[in-house]
Amino acid sequence: MPNIGVIGAGYWGPNLIRNFNQIGALKIVCDKDSSKLEKINEKYRDVETTENIERLFELSDAVAIATGGGSHYQLSKLALEQGKDIFVEKPLALTLENGKQLVKLANEKNCILMVGHLLLYHPAVKCLKKYVDDGVLGTIRYIYSHRVNLGRIREDENALWSFGPHDISVILYLLGEEPIKVMAIGESYIMDGVPDVVFLVLYFAHKILVHIHLSWLDPHKLRKFTIVGDKKMAVFDDMEAGEKIRLYDKGVEFKGEYTNFGEALSLRSGDILIPKVSNKEPLSIECEEFVDCVTNRKNPLSDGELALKVLHVLDSAQESIEHGGKWIQL
Repeated sequence: MPNIGVIGAGYWGPNLIRNFNQIGALKIVCDKDSSKLEKINEKYRDVETTENIERLFELSDAVAIATGGGSHYQLSKLALEQGKDIFVEKPLALTLENGKQLVKLANEKNCILMVGHLLLYHPAVKCLKKYVDDGVLGTIRYIYSHRVNLGRIREDENALWSFGPHDISVILYLLGEEPIKVMAIGESYIMDGVPDVVFLVLYFAHKILVHIHLSWLDPHKLRKFTIVGDKKMAVFDDMEAGEKIRLYDKGVEFKGEYTNFGEALSLRSGDILIPKVSNKEPLSIECEEFVDCVTNRKNPLSDGELALKVLHVLDSAQESIEHGGKWIQL
């Protein structure tokens, strides 16, 4: 079992700390805020805490980084230079160029680089992937998703960079390809220069359209994907407690013989299937994956190459926003 050190005990860090501790891999936690470390000390008596990052490197075989997005690049670079395998929360970096530098450094150091694209480890997303790969949905026509909420307001990254990696990583994983072009428009209502709401459009080969709505200024809390195929349609609603996925036997059928266009088409509305999906915590699966990859030198599903593809889309979408919604070719 590798000794894992976690950097960051703030908003998301405690979740990683809890899961790595349950696995039996947590060795040390580092944060510059002593009050946060005191809370960790109270809860995890056998885990060392420190404000000194060098102490964390000294005691750990691998490092998990759960700080704000603006610090991911510098901390990841520092850990990789120490020869440490790393797990870093999304996004890998805030620019594509910095992301490429980290992937190159990890390869040179022969280190595992895993990025926290959590939804790729969600049992419901695994189920959707199987539907797509097995042809259950038929040819994919279009996909749309919503990731909106009221709060939490960020200062160091906008709604695109904070929320977008989740949905973009799932889309790329399901379709197994990158978009041809990207367009996005966003606006800042709370803090100048930090868009709170973004509407993102991805255009793929074979006329596949994807629309993603991202916002932390919304009356609803939605975490939802809808996938429309020419055979069936699927909805993944992560806010549902038990019925995460619904498979709809709905579509448009073309008749072989007809006298006019209206007779050529018929609407099909069949059964709705609600498959059983494991309720195991995705973060637990993700943390187990990192430990397994470190132990057995395996390449993770959410590796640096996937992270770069996500960054490419994010970087292009940011450029589109800055140019008033211009299409950006990838």
